[in-house]
Amino acid sequence: MRIILYVQEIPKVARFYEKYFGMKSLPSDNKAWLELASESGGCVLALHQASRAQKSGAAIKIVFGVPDVPAFVLECAKDGLTFGPVHEVGGLHFANVKDPAGNSIQISDRVTPTA
Repeated sequence: MRIILYVQEIPKVARFYEKYFGMKSLPSDNKAWLELASESGGCVLALHQASRAQKSGAAIKIVFGVPDVPAFVLECAKDGLTFGPVHEVGGLHFANVKDPAGNSIQISDRVTPTA
């Protein structure tokens, strides 16, 4: 699966996903397009250069699975990333934050089945 995000500052947004979510930049000579791969290889996040008139921060939410939401939130806070409150619903924990382009990010301890 590939998700495309239109962003104004590709390098800044790429560093965010590399630093906090362990994604790896794939080699590219195209300055208007950069793909980041997840550790599992199941998802590619493509950063596409937005036009000046194009708004970043579309109506999407990217969800990353983490084993311990409160611990992940505390670890990120040490490095300057502040999540909203950790919520618990029926034993599921999650918290939300925005990336540098304004896209909604959620971390969750929900176990997602793999194919």
